[in-house]
Amino acid sequence: MTTGIAKRSVMIAGHRTSVSLEEPFWDALRDIARGRDLSVQALIGEIDAGRGPQNLSSAIRVFVLAASRGERA
Repeated sequence: MTTGIAKRSVMIAGHRTSVSLEEPFWDALRDIARGRDLSVQALIGEIDAGRGPQNLSSAIRVFVLAASRGERA
């Protein structure tokens, strides 16, 4: 399993931003998005909209952790 950090560019609320996550988080995010019939970008947009002051990468990691525990974030 590759665990290096991967930076990806995404469009959120009309602006482009970069998100850096470890590959396992990107893999999990893709799986969650697929399960919800969303694109990864749309799912990140939802996470972004509800994250408050938290850093986006951190918010995504917490979201993935919650989803892995069966919690609906």
